[in-house]
Amino acid sequence: MRFENVYFINGLAYAGKSTMVRLLARRHDGIACGENYHDALLPGLDAKEFPYLSYTRELRDWHDFIRRTPDEYETWIKGVTKECEILELRILEDVARQGKKVFVDTNISVETLKEISDRRHVLIMLADPEISVRRFFERPDREKQFLYRLMMEEPDPRKALDNFRECLKRVNSRANYDAFLNSGFRVILRDENRSIEETLALAESAFELR
Repeated sequence: MRFENVYFINGLAYAGKSTMVRLLARRHDGIACGENYHDALLPGLDAKEFPYLSYTRELRDWHDFIRRTPDEYETWIKGVTKECEILELRILEDVARQGKKVFVDTNISVETLKEISDRRHVLIMLADPEISVRRFFERPDREKQFLYRLMMEEPDPRKALDNFRECLKRVNSRANYDAFLNSGFRVILRDENRSIEETLALAESAFELR
């Protein structure tokens, strides 16, 4: 299925994807599918079909989550991303039928996006990979603060933090950054000197909404 009225934003963390999706939907009377909008389907997932997304469902000790090695974490993230793509496509088939413009903070891979969407309907937003590592715990998200508390409970909190930061570096690597940058889609790079309104204008221009 090709999506004619869906506008996808992919990229790395801390680039402003969720903010742009929300503002674009508001500006153009559209539908916003924000970060992790597929979570609505998680409770009904078959663990055998979606082992990565179901990983935390029966996790007895959340300390095991933060103790994983960078290799284990990277494998899990890649698995989650593939499974999220399946769920997103299921949801978007229904949402797109509503007739409005749909703006999506997406996990769908650039390879799949090339098959299902016009290139003018895909935007990549990137921040320096180091930002996601350095600022991960600055956001007041309950999940992030919960993980931070777990690490502080570890016998060696510094070692736990260093290990988790190495995990984050894997999924926000320079190689992933370059892959997005050279994907063939239009790209907006994070700029601390640019206002949100100016970034919104760039996104509208990329999507040819202006």
